[in-house]
Amino acid sequence: GKEAKTIHRLLEVKWDDEDVPVFDRNEKNPLDADAVVVDELSMVDSLLFDSLLRAVKTGCRLIMVGDSDQLPAVGPGSVLNDLIESGELPTVQLTEVFRQALCSNIVSNAHRIVAGQMPVLNYRKGDFFFISQDNPHDVSQTVLDLCSTRLPAKYGLTVMNGIQVLCPSRKGELGTREMNQKLQKLINPPSDKRREMVVEGVALRVGDKVMHIKNNYDIVWTKDNGEVGQGVFNGDIGILERVDPREGTLSVRYDDRIAVYSSQDAQDLELAYSVTVHKSQGSEFDAVILPIFNNTPMLCYRNLLYTAVTRARSLLIIVGSIKTVARMVENDRKTRRYTGLRYFLTESSGLSF
Repeated sequence: GKEAKTIHRLLEVKWDDEDVPVFDRNEKNPLDADAVVVDELSMVDSLLFDSLLRAVKTGCRLIMVGDSDQLPAVGPGSVLNDLIESGELPTVQLTEVFRQALCSNIVSNAHRIVAGQMPVLNYRKGDFFFISQDNPHDVSQTVLDLCSTRLPAKYGLTVMNGIQVLCPSRKGELGTREMNQKLQKLINPPSDKRREMVVEGVALRVGDKVMHIKNNYDIVWTKDNGEVGQGVFNGDIGILERVDPREGTLSVRYDDRIAVYSSQDAQDLELAYSVTVHKSQGSEFDAVILPIFNNTPMLCYRNLLYTAVTRARSLLIIVGSIKTVARMVENDRKTRRYTGLRYFLTESSGLSF
């Protein structure tokens, strides 16, 4: 098979003095490929898509895969939706739910949410559960109990291996900042036996679950088999294994690789006991816990709920308010973006695909 790569790495990115990407692969130096498959296209913004198209040679097949019901790209544009809605490209939509998936309440509820229907919340068995709470404090305490006691006892899962808390926001009592502090204190409290380094005002401690939040192609890693390479990417989650105060370095394990961070590079790390739904896009977890209660209107819409639900592979637990769930399902306002791509595709003459 072929190694999967980020688009940035595929296009052989370099960064200028203002941290703007410059791609070695372009119309003058196209990719040596007869076919390129792009997954998770909903996460690709207009600028990156433009750079990719410039690097695809004439005659190369470009196959794009994505879910238009998920959250749009962080950057500008709405590439996937514009391509589909233009009607100018051959498009296949998968609509059949296979028999195995029909047994999953996660899958059936995800389809209900997309259709604007309330998910079934009163399951007693299966893989989808809802726990109602009356205030943010009780929601928070329930999440802590699920992570530290109930799920480890019933399913053998831990926050370090299988459980991921997803929050709609970074701010507030149910945002990632506060939830990470509470979960770190509960699961990996300060200890004379565990060194730590304060990064951007947050203590990163040996044993912490951390996320890399910005593509860095220069960080060196070593595999368990001795293979050495470079590059850690936005969204990678690992465990902090070592803090070296004399060298001023951190060592983080990502599966079978250990990456070494300087104190400067460590600014691209943050605690990952909980992460935002936006940061989770493109990932899957064995068990997802989703705390939602009176979300700010900007974070109370169907696509966000659908994206969070579909991150769960085997178990999903929503903790919070039925009213908030209902508001999210009812609000089908996708993040509205005014773009010219769809108009260009439908109105320009002489185009062929």
